[in-house]
Order: sequence, then structure tokens, then C-alpha cells
Amino acid sequence: MRASAFSAMLSRRRCFAAAANRIRPLARAFGDAPASRPDAEAGGSPRSQDYTDKVGGVKVDTPDVLDVAIVGGGMVGLAVACALSNIPITKHLRVAIIDSNPALKSRSYLTKDSIPDSRVSTVTPATISFFKDIGAWEHVQQQRHSFFGKMQVWDYTGFGYTRYNARDVGKEYLGCVVENKVLCNSLLLRLQEVLDDIENVIYPTRLVSLTFPSKSRQAGMKPTSSEPLSVHHATEESYRSNLVKLDLSDGRNLYSKLVIGADGSKSNVRQIAGIKTTGWNYPQSAIICTVEHVVENDCAWQRFLPSGPIALLPIGNKFSNIVWTMSPEESLRHKSMSPEEFVKSVNHALDFGYGPHPRSSALDHYMEKFFSGIGNTAASTKECFEVPPKATGVVSERMAFPLSLMHSHDYVSKRLALVGDAAHTVHPLAGQGVNLGFGDAAALAKVIAQGVSVGSDVGDLTVLQRYEKDRKAANVAMTAVLDGFQKVYSVDFGPLNVLRAAAFHGAQYISPLKKNIISYAMGDKKFPLFP
Repeated sequence: MRASAFSAMLSRRRCFAAAANRIRPLARAFGDAPASRPDAEAGGSPRSQDYTDKVGGVKVDTPDVLDVAIVGGGMVGLAVACALSNIPITKHLRVAIIDSNPALKSRSYLTKDSIPDSRVSTVTPATISFFKDIGAWEHVQQQRHSFFGKMQVWDYTGFGYTRYNARDVGKEYLGCVVENKVLCNSLLLRLQEVLDDIENVIYPTRLVSLTFPSKSRQAGMKPTSSEPLSVHHATEESYRSNLVKLDLSDGRNLYSKLVIGADGSKSNVRQIAGIKTTGWNYPQSAIICTVEHVVENDCAWQRFLPSGPIALLPIGNKFSNIVWTMSPEESLRHKSMSPEEFVKSVNHALDFGYGPHPRSSALDHYMEKFFSGIGNTAASTKECFEVPPKATGVVSERMAFPLSLMHSHDYVSKRLALVGDAAHTVHPLAGQGVNLGFGDAAALAKVIAQGVSVGSDVGDLTVLQRYEKDRKAANVAMTAVLDGFQKVYSVDFGPLNVLRAAAFHGAQYISPLKKNIISYAMGDKKFPLFP
């Protein structure tokens, strides 16, 4: 009797062991991606081209299931995809870019002898470093771009000016002006290099709707090692139900662990997700266009006028880009002017129009002498005011667009992240908007890589919150600085004009302050006025 009972007990233990061995592969199949896979190693096919997943311990064909779906194929969306494809631990992830823009089909170098496009970005050294890290900057260098090492900022009142020089902080350049289409093209060329078939990554269609998994499904999605999944959950249908469903305008459906909204300031992703924003419209519009000179322009110029700033940015080959902020009514008038009238108006605004040139005074010499002993004197402190080169013609279409400020209350939620203009828009007076977006792209790719390295789900909220914590404070700080500048320089009031003049003098002659401003604008610091 005892022998019979012992034999039965032994038989049951063997059955339990066998069952456990059968269940363990199911748990592993539904666990998060391991730090590395054979298909991500040298000689293996990239994960983005392998549509086979294990569901319930059985291989199934799942071409519609993604790790990351990026909605928006503009500069920032492409930068996220490019960053993920260049990090060894994330290059195996299955990534899709959803955008109907036909420009995404263009993947060859743009000629340098054509007329520069009106839409340009001033990229900072921090952004250039990011592009180098992901292998895209070498493609920018093969197309039109223009470094500048000097900048002059002044006020229409003639009370003061500030000169900045890259040598002030031991750098070769302050920034580089690049056409937006060149930045996009360079990122596409880099993606084409690292992917076997880029056509399988880009979906030339539009997002119609998103369906997020219910909280009850999310709560049951990730099993612990002590609670292996039952066979009931180990099905393809159950697997998809725990992901975000994307309905596309061409009738296809995709499912993704993470959706990244990179679809601009009117983000459809943000609106569907119900993420609230704070912001307002400025009583201003901006006109952008390309002008030409008889001499080469190697300096960035910005003058604050009563209606808003006008910037003249070098783009190379004796061309410059104009970004001119003014009232909506004035923008319509300037857009409809004849080319000759518009050029005359630009030169008037950048020279004697609205007020005199700044001139040195006894106060300037006193301040220069007083502050010369504070830290190492910046090279640009002794530089005199200069008049910008005259525009001789407008050579591109003049485009006008309204200006606004917007900031999302949240950058992330479960299986969702916002980047670039989908998360924040700022006033263009310092050209920082796109640089904030590229900073988002770099930070998000980094936290995704960190999550994958420890086996986390790429859409897990605790992973994504690290991205929000890293970027939100820095973006809010820059937004506040730019909004403050807009407000201070939009009022023509005697006492305030004197304060603005004092600020110009301080930035010109207090070398530590000048260097701090330069470092912050270049992206070397996340916050202003902090070491």
C-alpha cells in the first residue's frame, strides 16, 4: 500500500515537471524582448524584416505587429527611426513610419546649385553631434548647408547691441543653417543604408484612428515568472489585443507596442489620446523666404523691431534666409508686395528703418573696463556694430504662417510618446524649435534602448516616463525664455526700452553672461544661467 502511494506521488511530480516545461516557453514568448537576439547579431537579418513571432510557443506570421509605430515622417519622426536603427540593442526592433508625404520617396542628394528652399532650420552643435552619432551628418555635408561663427543682435531704438562669436566659448561655429528638405533627405539616406528594405518600413498612408488596449487587458498583459500564461492567452488574437491598433487610410490595420506621435503641432495622435495642452496664439505671423546678395554672408543677424524680430540667416552661395515676424495684416501686405518693394522693405528693416544704428558711448567704455576683470574676456566684446549685407533680390516664394505657443500636459502615456511639435511649439525668434525636437528624438531612443537592455516592454509607462522627466523641464525652460523675449520686445515703452538696452549692454560686456547665453543657445546646457 505504501509502495503504491509512493509510486503515485512520484508519477504526479513527473507530470507537474513536464507541464512546467511546456508552460515555460509560453511565458518566455510573451515576456519582453531580450537584450539581444540572434537576428540582431552580425550576419543575421534585421528584425524589421522578420515578421515571425512566437505566440503560444508556436511561430506565427505577424507582419502587422510592430514594436514601434512612428506617426509622422518629418524631421523629428525620421530622427527617432534613424536613432533606433543605429543603436545596436534596438536595431532589431520592428519599426514603421506612417506618413503619406510623397517627399519620403526622394532618397538622392539634392543639388547645391539650385535656389535654396524657404524652409530652413538653424541646427545647434548639440543637434549636429546627434546627427553624427546616428550617421546622418555625412549626408548633410554632401548637400547645401552653411556654418556660421558670428551673430549680431540689436534693437530698433539704437540703444544697444550684442555680438556673439564661437571663439567666445572655444568653438568653431555657433550653428549651421540647413534646408529642412536636406535634413529629411539625409535621415532617409541613412535609414536606407542601415535597413535591407526601407520600403517595408515606410507606410505611404495616413492614420485614421487609434485604439488603445483597455486597462483590464493591460493589467493582464505582462505575466510574472510565478504566474505563467495560460494556453487561453497564448493566441495571436490575445497578443494583438494588448497592443495599440492603428487604422490606416488605405484600409490596413497595424498593431504596435509603442506609438510615437511625431505628427506636428496639430497632432492627430495627441488628440485621439486625449492629451491636453496649454498655449495661446501670438498676435503675429512670420514671413519666410530666400534672398540673394552680391557678397557672401557669414553671420546670423537679428534685429528687434516694434512688430517683432527680423532674422537674416546665411544659407551659402550668396543666399540668405529671411524670417520676419510681424502682425498678420502686415504679413499679408508684405507677401503681396512686388519683389522690388519687398527687397526694399527688408533692407529698410535691417538698416536705418524704425531707428538709428547703435553707437558707442561713454557708458560702453565704462562697462567694458569695469567687467573686463570678471573671468576671461570674450573675443566678441571688442567687436563693433556692423550693418548686414544688402539683399538684392528675393528668389523664392514668400510664405506666411501664424505663430503660437503650445505645450502638452503629458508627453507620454501607456504605449504612447509625443515628440517635437506634437509635444511643444515655441516662438521662432531663436530658431530653437527643431533643436528641441531633435533633443526629444535622442532622449526617447536612449530610454527605449535602456528599457530593451533590461528586458522591459518598449511601451511600458515606467520606461517612457524617464523620457518625459528628461525632456519636459528643459523644454518648458526654453519655452519660457522665448515667450519672455517675445513679450518684452513686443512693447514700445520708454522705461522698458531702457531696460532692454541695459540687457544688451550686459550681454555684450559681461563675458561670463555672454558665454552662458552662447552655451545655452548651442544646446550645451539644458537650463539658462546655470553652470
